Amino acid sequence: MLKPLVIARREIRSRLFLGTGKFSSSAVMARALEASGAEIVTVALRRVEFENPQDDIISHIDRKKYLLLPNTSGARAAEEAVRIARLARAVTGWNWLKLEVTPEPNYLLPDPVETLKAAELLIKDGFVVLPYINADPVLAKRLQEAGCAAVMPLGSPIGSGRGIKTADQIRIIIQQAMVPVVVDAGLGLPSHVCQAFELGADAVLVNTALAVAKDPVQMARAFKLAVESSLAGREAGPMSEGETATASSPLTGFLR
Repeated sequence: MLKPLVIARREIRSRLFLGTGKFSSSAVMARALEASGAEIVTVALRRVEFENPQDDIISHIDRKKYLLLPNTSGARAAEEAVRIARLARAVTGWNWLKLEVTPEPNYLLPDPVETLKAAELLIKDGFVVLPYINADPVLAKRLQEAGCAAVMPLGSPIGSGRGIKTADQIRIIIQQAMVPVVVDAGLGLPSHVCQAFELGADAVLVNTALAVAKDPVQMARAFKLAVESSLAGREAGPMSEGETATASSPLTGFLR
């Protein structure tokens, strides 16, 4: 049994978080969620009507089974993200939030200044904030000190599928972490998930890699297996790397 992840005193059984965008239909999304074993599902606030149980996305997500993590995708400044978050809480009564502030349209890179500003305001307002950030160790530390429940550094730009191009910075973030580190964005293959956990990440978030796969449900199973395999290997205590060869069988008495 793998150890659960704890965020804001809540135990999370699956270390695989999923996004809900770009699926060909909400029914396909629901089957992929089921196959993934995920427990936390992030939904763009601007895409859904939380108060409407017939909303096409919400109606396909069993809210007794999944923990919804609304996100502020589309917000370009702190004030906009805070306004969206407060509207969502007024409707849902839920105070967990994935904070996204991405004013730059071509690469959707997070604005570090506006993200920190929004996080400070939302934490003072009682939100449990999980900010999506560049892989910036200084910013990650500042957000932790501000009271964020986790930090979510990107591996590479959203939807790029390029994997983890920020490994050195993520390694530093993990070394300094006081809260869980969730690698988010750019993970396109199950092997990218393995790399994230080998770096020491606590969880990963994936969306596009599943949504645009030829078979999203099979890809969801593949990512689930990658998460479980990586964590099992890490908990088993991997061997240390060496500079020279070491025989796995005794050489004494050989070829006399």
